[in-house]
Amino acid sequence: MIDNERVRVTEWRFKAPGDSTGWHRHEYDYVVVPLFDGFLEIHLPDGEVIQWPVQNGVPYYKPLGAEHDVINPNDFECAFVEIELLEAPRTAA
Repeated sequence: MIDNERVRVTEWRFKAPGDSTGWHRHEYDYVVVPLFDGFLEIHLPDGEVIQWPVQNGVPYYKPLGAEHDVINPNDFECAFVEIELLEAPRTAA
């Protein structure tokens, strides 16, 4: 959606249950804005599986380094917008 020197904005859309992002590691801090009410299933490298509740339009933030596969466990199509913060955090003067 947007990809420049400051931010990368991507819409992830899962048409069916079981659709996923695939395994990945976040190289930047990021914000996710769900476009549905329901759950995301998060698979972590240590084998842990988390059922992450989300609400339409309610964002959440995660720091760089997160490694996971995100899967649609719902019986309906779902989507979210991911905003990666490509610039390093600014320090206070």
